[in-house]
Amino acid sequence: MPQMMPLNWLFLFIIFTLTLLLFNIMNYFQPVPAPLSTSLHIKSIMYTWKW
Repeated sequence: MPQMMPLNWLFLFIIFTLTLLLFNIMNYFQPVPAPLSTSLHIKSIMYTWKW
């Protein structure tokens, strides 16, 4: 199996690093979506278990 040149490894490392940085920057600066409505409450039924 042929070996890759060191420049190819460096190029791959740079591409992956830039992709990771771009992905993280895009996710960091994305606005957080607001909840649909604050009046929705899930009614939970509390059970008292008698063992």
